[in-house]
Amino acid sequence: MSLHWDATFAIAMELRRRHNDVNIEEVTLQQIFDWTLELSEFEDDPALVNDDILYAIYQDWYEEHIHGRK
Repeated sequence: MSLHWDATFAIAMELRRRHNDVNIEEVTLQQIFDWTLELSEFEDDPALVNDDILYAIYQDWYEEHIHGRK
C-alpha cells in the first residue's frame, strides 16, 4: 500500500500507530510533515503538501485519539 497526501486518514492512523506515546495536543504540523516523510509507505512529492493537508492529518489523528479507537 502506498500513501499520498490525499490519504489523510490513512496517514493519520499510521502516525498514530507509530507515535502512540506522544501527546497529540503537542504535535506540530512540522512533526506531522517530518514523520509522514519517514513512512516507508509514503510515495508522494513533499513539495505538494500545504498546511491544510497537514492540519487534516492532525484532525483525523486527534479525532481517533479522543474517541479511543484502536
